[in-house]
Amino acid sequence: MPLDGDYAPSPFDPIAEQVRLYEETGGEQGGDLLGKPCVILTTKGRKTGKLRKSPLMRVRDGDNYVVVASMGGAPKHPVWYLNLVADPEVTLQDGSEINDYRARTASAEEKKALWPKATEVWPDYENYQASTDRDIPVVILEPVQP
Repeated sequence: MPLDGDYAPSPFDPIAEQVRLYEETGGEQGGDLLGKPCVILTTKGRKTGKLRKSPLMRVRDGDNYVVVASMGGAPKHPVWYLNLVADPEVTLQDGSEINDYRARTASAEEKKALWPKATEVWPDYENYQASTDRDIPVVILEPVQP
């Protein structure tokens, strides 16, 4: 069952509009980021409790999804990552399919194995990691069985 609660759209209008289009069309519109397929990750805000939605690169690993908390190589983690660390129950929409997942930060060993899959989808992750002192987290989203 998808996360329940009040939705607080991104204060950045292009992101809010992309999420709106994606959800209204099942990913037919708003379904890519810079020409690459994306998914919509829903987390619960750790401070507000409101639902937050983020378009992220689509990286699969079997039944799992993998999301990279790069924020373009910024010195701080993205808010969505901080939210899922506080509450690992998330919802992910891939096209018209919406499912629940439990999020966890990949171990160093898991990241080493998953990083090539992520950079195959979005090679700039390498540049982002090189431009920051923080270790960019890789997050594994594992399906929650009903």
